[in-house]
Amino acid sequence: MTELNIKMTKEIELLRLVTVGSVDDGKSTLIGRLLVDTKGAFEDQLLAVRKKKGQEQHIASASEIDLAMLTDGLSAEREQGITIDVAYRYFATPKRKFIMADCPGHEQYTRNMVTGASTASAAIILIDARNGVMPQTKRHTHILGLLGIPHLIVAVNKMDLVGFDQATFEKIREDMSAYCAKQGIKDLICLPMSALDGDMVAVRGDNMGWYEGETLLETLENLSVLDAVDQKPFRFPVQLVNRPQTADLPDYRGFMGTIVSGTVRVGDEVVAVPSGNTSTVKEIVTFDGNLEEAFAPQSVTLTLNDEIDVSRGDMLTHVGEKAKDSKELRANVCWIGNEPLSERKKYLLKHNTNTVKAMVTQIDFKTDIHTLEHEEDAAELAMNEIGRISFKLLKPLHYDTYAENRATGSFILIDTFTNNTVGAGMIV
Repeated sequence: MTELNIKMTKEIELLRLVTVGSVDDGKSTLIGRLLVDTKGAFEDQLLAVRKKKGQEQHIASASEIDLAMLTDGLSAEREQGITIDVAYRYFATPKRKFIMADCPGHEQYTRNMVTGASTASAAIILIDARNGVMPQTKRHTHILGLLGIPHLIVAVNKMDLVGFDQATFEKIREDMSAYCAKQGIKDLICLPMSALDGDMVAVRGDNMGWYEGETLLETLENLSVLDAVDQKPFRFPVQLVNRPQTADLPDYRGFMGTIVSGTVRVGDEVVAVPSGNTSTVKEIVTFDGNLEEAFAPQSVTLTLNDEIDVSRGDMLTHVGEKAKDSKELRANVCWIGNEPLSERKKYLLKHNTNTVKAMVTQIDFKTDIHTLEHEEDAAELAMNEIGRISFKLLKPLHYDTYAENRATGSFILIDTFTNNTVGAGMIV
């Protein structure tokens, strides 16, 4: 087995997750349950969030723990009983390691949810069995579809509050399946559970014998998360040009950054964009020594055999596999700014390490999250709305479509006056 294959095998063990859903669907409680059942919480953490603080110095059972408090760490979250910021928690089983993001359910914190979901390989969409599919559930599901999350798991929570009724679960599964089918989402798993009591989370429990599928933890352990990012075209956005100027290295010039996709080897012919100059890779330098080959998502320094003009914001690619080059682009945009997006407004568009000035030339349409139909004559995008936007750029942008490459097909929009991030875009 090659070093590359060994590295890929190790990466398969890690699954990045995000939990989303409407308000009070039980996202924090679910993560707390997973931490307790997989022994991912320390004893002092459990003691800090126990419901009854007696003289005992240990936790006798999970029922003594306020599960949500294991993830809701901000004082405002504890006071209000809600999630405001994205909380990341780590746990593991003998089969796999997990990084799980607990995202807010409130509509005003949708921007935080977009951030938490942007790097995930799988998503758990929680639904309160009493309430069914809520508008915020649809908004989150639509965003997850746009982000291209490979696996969506619909967890119908609080089944204990509806008497573990199978008909209630089946109705929600039908509604979500129909909604996801409109968006072209194919990998959808639906399961019933009770995060508070633990039924169908890590253990099956005795209350839902009518459901024959796997528990949530078994589902997470068995998901295929092998990402072919190393098999995509080589993309290396340059973050910094390293010129140490020492006596030992008088002419050293290294290009530092993270390989966002593909593989590069010593001797490969590469082209720098936008200049179009070509050279071959001389060295692949890391803190632990030089490599013969490197692949996404490694951070490395590349040196070339020729002195060509390469600066921060430029991109190195293989010759013959150049990215698209245009001063105009169209993208699906999730708007998270307080001020609405409208035509003729100007923003900064940050794409990997490159930032360009951009102007909105047209709002092609706004998406109705309930029906997924397009409103063709939309005048603006308000906070948390989603639409297809056309931009004109001050200088050409080198990119792939989001469907081809998540890393080079995404960007953020920055308000030029406040410097706040106001939009997340996926190039189409």
